[in-house]
Amino acid sequence: MTDINNDNRQPTTKQRLTIRISRNSLSFSTVSIGAADSQIIYEPYTVKSGISMAANLREALKTADLTQEGFRKVLVMIDTPVLMIPVDVFSEAESADMYAHAYPSLAADKVLHSVIPDLNVVSVFSINKDLKMVLDDHYPDINFTHVASPVWRYLHQRSYIGTRSKLYGYFHDKKLEIFSFSQRRFKFCNTFDISHTNDALYFLLYVWKQLMLQPEHDEMHIVGDIPERELLLDELRKYLQRAYVINPTADFNRAPATQIKNMPYDLMTLYVKGR
Repeated sequence: MTDINNDNRQPTTKQRLTIRISRNSLSFSTVSIGAADSQIIYEPYTVKSGISMAANLREALKTADLTQEGFRKVLVMIDTPVLMIPVDVFSEAESADMYAHAYPSLAADKVLHSVIPDLNVVSVFSINKDLKMVLDDHYPDINFTHVASPVWRYLHQRSYIGTRSKLYGYFHDKKLEIFSFSQRRFKFCNTFDISHTNDALYFLLYVWKQLMLQPEHDEMHIVGDIPERELLLDELRKYLQRAYVINPTADFNRAPATQIKNMPYDLMTLYVKGR
């Protein structure tokens, strides 16, 4: 478990537990607020292969340090395929059918949604029913959001810097989320599984071309757990004049969350910028 703080003054209170769940990873984190400062506590859990994520979570709730502290309020960040629906046409009653149509293999899962008012959109995603049952059995007050939601919201704000159009690539959990914004809406948003750097290069340049962005004018920004970062950046710069890697430490002014080893960028963004 990782602690980031300025000193050890007490007392502290932990207001909310954040549980981040992806295909192959699980972590717990919180902010402890003390008399004169605050600290972020981050506790990754080693997922056991060969058993379900629900079984891993059940075990983690018995053994992880943060899960023993009596939290009632929990934010669960889920990394599952997402369907974006404009706010003005969203219907909660129809969302499960729409999601099942888009992702037939997940039709048996529980469908959830989260409104992103900054972008006039509702993100619809899912959670395994056994996994949700474990959470419901342990916590009385749970909010769910998609794992990329803090990143979408922050990079949307960041897209207003300057006059150039921007395409973003967020790498996490062996996936690449590519998105772009126009006004207060998504212009593009999709997720790709990546096994090699060449996969990432192909998808980034394909979407760039699809959106008809200009290689001599517009910008590409990549962030997160980037495989072979320098190689990918060099390859992108063969085709684009303005390709950049976002450095969270500099971008967030050395915020404490950026100093925690192996913390995903979406969690950093959550703690620095909020949901």
